[in-house]
Amino acid sequence: MTSTNQADHPLEQVLFEVKRTIVGQDVLLERMAVALIADGHLLVEGVPGLAKTLAVRSLAAAMSGSFQRVQFTPDLVPADLVGTRVYHQHSGEFRTELGPVFANLLLADEINRAPAKVQSALLEVMQEHQVTIGRETFKVPEPFLVMATENPIESEGTYPLPEAQVDRFMMKVVVDYPAQAEEQAIVARALRPPEPPQPMVTPEGLIAMRARARQVYVDPAIVDYAVRLVGVTRSPATAGLGELERYVTYGASPRASIALVTGARALAFLRGRDYVLPHDLAELALDVLRHRLVLSYEALADDVDPDTIITRVLGAVRAPDVVLQNR
Repeated sequence: MTSTNQADHPLEQVLFEVKRTIVGQDVLLERMAVALIADGHLLVEGVPGLAKTLAVRSLAAAMSGSFQRVQFTPDLVPADLVGTRVYHQHSGEFRTELGPVFANLLLADEINRAPAKVQSALLEVMQEHQVTIGRETFKVPEPFLVMATENPIESEGTYPLPEAQVDRFMMKVVVDYPAQAEEQAIVARALRPPEPPQPMVTPEGLIAMRARARQVYVDPAIVDYAVRLVGVTRSPATAGLGELERYVTYGASPRASIALVTGARALAFLRGRDYVLPHDLAELALDVLRHRLVLSYEALADDVDPDTIITRVLGAVRAPDVVLQNR
């Protein structure tokens, strides 16, 4: 096994460039990088004004990628997202006008403000990386990342995300307010013209990094650990957490096991290792699992949230002792 200098990692250079614009939000930026390497999508929850849009815009600039932002509203229709066929009177023919999903990084701002048919329009493009308009199918540019935001402080005029769509997001990151020192730095930077991030890697270079990340070694014990963690979210009593059974209606799906392993592999690659550690899975567990648990009304009444349950599960499931050998 080998470990490279983290500072020399190309994506670390990208994140460093983004941090010249963004103060704090280290976890969000790292999870964005993990999603890019692992070919996943991000759901981000946070109040307005926490630089979620600026973060993804800066990341797109640092990787020379295209960026589009769609503000989701109740009157949005699927064609506003994926595109449609437009009749041109002078030529007497229909032409396909592609929508804003055709970008490397797509920000779906306040995704829960759009009705279900618009949210469902994202399903094919998130899963298949393609859009069907009429009888034609169009591929989106690679790499492709959807970052969707939710505003947790408003419920009027919002629509719950379908479970099938929520499960397609690799991770859900909760963004909190910055610390006092970070907020002082944010205000200080706002007093001077911002410096745009410089391109540090091309989309083609990122695709090459994905191929390298797939070579990171994942021990079978790591896979077993991921499956056991996800299994306990479905049946907490199997790990001695019977008191949590009444709080969980549905546990995480097999997509969670896949996301844990592929995300941990991407995190190990990002940190300059060619092997995955159990700690990598544990570090991503909250982000991968919190949006996949369906809790009961009893959990709501007792003020029990998914993070509380996942933390208990992590404490109850024993991590494997992975023995690293030179390969």
